[in-house]
Amino acid sequence: MPELEKRRDDSRAVVIAPVIKKGKVDASGAVSRSDEARLAEAIGLARAIDLEVVFSAVVPVSQPKPGTLLGTGKIAEIKTALDANDAGLVIVDHPLTPVQQRNLEKEWNAKVIDRTGLILEIFGRRASTKEGTLQVELAHLNYQKGRLVRSWTHLERQRGGAGFMGGPGETQIEADRRLLQERIVRLERELEQVRRTRQLHRAKRKKVPHPIVALVGYTNAGKSTLFNRITGAGVLAEDMLFATLDPTLRRMKLPQGRTVILSDTVGFISDLPTHLVAAFRATLEEVLEADLILHVRDMSDPDNGAQASDVLRILADLGIDEKDGAERILEVWNKIDDLPAEAREALVQKAASTPNTIAVSALTGEGVDALMAEINRRLSGVLVDRDVVLPIDKLQLLPWLYDHSIVDEREDQEDGSVRVAVRLTETEAAELDRRLGQGEKRPLEDWER
Repeated sequence: MPELEKRRDDSRAVVIAPVIKKGKVDASGAVSRSDEARLAEAIGLARAIDLEVVFSAVVPVSQPKPGTLLGTGKIAEIKTALDANDAGLVIVDHPLTPVQQRNLEKEWNAKVIDRTGLILEIFGRRASTKEGTLQVELAHLNYQKGRLVRSWTHLERQRGGAGFMGGPGETQIEADRRLLQERIVRLERELEQVRRTRQLHRAKRKKVPHPIVALVGYTNAGKSTLFNRITGAGVLAEDMLFATLDPTLRRMKLPQGRTVILSDTVGFISDLPTHLVAAFRATLEEVLEADLILHVRDMSDPDNGAQASDVLRILADLGIDEKDGAERILEVWNKIDDLPAEAREALVQKAASTPNTIAVSALTGEGVDALMAEINRRLSGVLVDRDVVLPIDKLQLLPWLYDHSIVDEREDQEDGSVRVAVRLTETEAAELDRRLGQGEKRPLEDWER
């Protein structure tokens, strides 16, 4: 296929959201988002990679066409919009087959990328660590396998630009497919090593068992802002879809002194490409290992109900079922500062009367103290009082005690031993007994004397 003549400006984009089926509830019974919300999200995705959206529209599709998805009338309308706005790129917020993508490019004489391609493009720009880069590249290659005929020559893009906005070329297709498959196998091996390394890290953390709290939620729900608010970390937090991609883990102290590990994961999105779910499984396994999952929701978004359904669906795909989730998931209703005063007050009252729910503003800090108290309550369980005497040969346990218990009182003895009064969970009390061995343990009555 000869290379298409390029339009004047590939950074000027037309965004369309094809609507195949109507209704607020899909076949599975889950809440679906409004057509306008879908379009707004697609525009946000386009702007996340610095594209100028010059025209956007919801496009009803009564009968999808195998070759182009859209009917001839709609194709002509979009072509008119491209001409009128000097745009050289069309973003279709719907999966396209390779044939549909190629045919639409011919009809519009413009570059065309679908929803999956756009999300992969964003992930490619956001990945900053070696692991993130490997995961994104693997997802790119698996996606491109079916589109090799139009986009790859010796695994190099022929058009200018990054990601899928690079161009069609096709020579020595069989050789290219072999090279592509070899590269996929190599990346899978490297990611398997990443997975094993993560397992080793988790095993080490279990030996010094700090509870893990994982933040999950729809993209742009405010996870990174909340993460920074709680931990004081400097994770990128912007009003942008997929502002952060690579997972971040930080230690933090709960109000009563207990140390936990907080994990900020990649944001979820509706119709998340299967290539990405597979590639990022090593990262998402951190969620599976979490003792507590904070589901952060943007309550200022009128579409937050559908977004929550998407997040829960992905968690279920990862293996966190509804019954398990009820015990491990705490809903965090974020961005209450973006609501009008009356709506905000009503939401705060509703959260107070709803189990497993806390209303917060990660930006202003409102409600964060209540959230920390609830995390502490969930993870601490029933605390038991212990009075412990650490002889000189057991003083190395002091840092462990400060990390895993609430130290109420400490007294350094003349013989070099240390007496401490602590509160800790039954599990950690058993671990302390194991570490003490023959170490002296005395009841609180003796301590008080």
